[in-house]
Amino acid sequence: MNHPSPFVYTFLFCWSVYGNITHCHTTSPMCNHDHPTSHSAKRGIALEDPQAHQHDHRHWSRRTFLRQVGLAGTASFLLGRMPLSAITASPLAMALASGSEDRILVLIRLKGGNDGLNTVIPIYDYGRYASGRAGIAIPQAQTFNLSAELAMPNTMSAIQALWQGGQMKVINNVGYDDHSLSHFRSTDIWASGVDADQTAESGWLGRLLDRQYPDFLTQPPATPPAIQMGNAGNLVFNNPDNFDMSLNVASPEQLYEIAQTGRLYDPFDVPTCHYGDQLAYLRSVANNTFRYAETVSNAYAASQNSVEYDDNPLARQLALVARLIRGGLGTRLYMVVHDGFDTHASQTDAHAMLVQQLSRAVSLFHTDLTDGGQGDKVLSMTFSEFGRRVEQNASGGTDHGTAAPLFLFGEGLNGNGLLGGLPDLQNLDTDGNLRYTIDFRSIYATLLEQWLCIDATLVDDVLGETYERLGGLGLSCQSVPTKAPAQRTPIALAAYYHQGYLYVQYDLPTAANVDITLFNMRGQPLRQVYSGYATSGSHQHQLPLSDIGWAAGVYACTVRVGGEVHTRQISLVGR
Repeated sequence: MNHPSPFVYTFLFCWSVYGNITHCHTTSPMCNHDHPTSHSAKRGIALEDPQAHQHDHRHWSRRTFLRQVGLAGTASFLLGRMPLSAITASPLAMALASGSEDRILVLIRLKGGNDGLNTVIPIYDYGRYASGRAGIAIPQAQTFNLSAELAMPNTMSAIQALWQGGQMKVINNVGYDDHSLSHFRSTDIWASGVDADQTAESGWLGRLLDRQYPDFLTQPPATPPAIQMGNAGNLVFNNPDNFDMSLNVASPEQLYEIAQTGRLYDPFDVPTCHYGDQLAYLRSVANNTFRYAETVSNAYAASQNSVEYDDNPLARQLALVARLIRGGLGTRLYMVVHDGFDTHASQTDAHAMLVQQLSRAVSLFHTDLTDGGQGDKVLSMTFSEFGRRVEQNASGGTDHGTAAPLFLFGEGLNGNGLLGGLPDLQNLDTDGNLRYTIDFRSIYATLLEQWLCIDATLVDDVLGETYERLGGLGLSCQSVPTKAPAQRTPIALAAYYHQGYLYVQYDLPTAANVDITLFNMRGQPLRQVYSGYATSGSHQHQLPLSDIGWAAGVYACTVRVGGEVHTRQISLVGR
């Protein structure tokens, strides 16, 4: 198999999929072949192990970069001697038609590992808490109470009204078995919903969408059902074929660009780079194929925010989400990111600023939604890849930990509450970390079934097993008809190319009519491989690429067996 040339690597590093290029580099991170540090020994969790810690961050950033430039299989390039071009329209997810049509879930990712003990303060065991954090403990006089046992810092007072108004729940001690203390690994675990000893390239919401809409590549919806900002490389909305099923932009400014102008890229504002002409062409193709620009723009123009948000990245993201919801966009799943929570050093001021920004942004967001008559339709949830260690470190910060609290906000909670029990500062694990009591997948299962109103059987299937549904969240489903998920017959479909030929292989449990069609990533049919009656058993179709005239890139093979549709991604990386 041929590999991409240095020409392509150079261009890829010059090109940001989201149009953020300012200059070019002639080296590529893809050429770095160092391997991830083993985290079974928990190296890199503290600044005292700086080399491993920096390696973890590099690996995390490289994972994001590789997923971003590949767009999880949605960007396509001509390689070798051919001109550079692209097929860039992302195969976005089909709507969640099986659930309540007006329920919206907003995920707020606290990137870096939020310190739960300085966010929800254990007043019931304050002496032990303060003794382990002599330099960073929140003074009790600078807190407000959630209960007689737990409090929050005054820097988060903006959400006190949500708590008092019954629009906030706190779930303590959230985690999972054999907790990973690596940023990128724990992020993938939270996004995929698999056990710590398993790996997956799909996300919990991506699998849900894939099961309900197996032919989303050829039948795109009118409205993007998922939007995420600042989360390139996150698996949450990836389906089992590693397609990112969301409208994924790097910043609110870029989504503003879509909303205000109806296009994502400026084909004329290209960097001073040898491949500027190719970049301009690629951006033009992206604009022409970006199918949701007009829909987003119309929703943006149809509404206004009713409150004035602060000027920070999280606030700008939530302001835009609120405006799109108020404008009737129809998207049901959002994810935004609040970065900076890897507080190994000088934590006090940095963490205080982060949680203040969080509380103010969330409070303004839900006020905005209530003003627009949408408050009862939106539930927001914070999450982070891990908590922090109970004892502070020598740098005035905290190192990677395990269990931590998360928050739910919204009118649909029907009252405030504390779940998950109290953090036990006396019964720590062997590394001095809190023990979890609530598996994070129990929260996922509860929200899917009790908020998005997804059938319980499908919830269990998507998550891989049955997780306990949490009581006490106050959620209930409206009496809406639900569509049972399609039960597809497995056919062991494989599609790939090798030495100039495209191969499509599948097994049929019974004889059936079969139609095999190849598509580009805009959902346009390119070639019908086979159409006819096939007997039961194993089948293989072989097609020379010379008969197709394809450019190298990423495509889709759809096999229709009777009324069932099966899709596989095909990556052509060179001739």
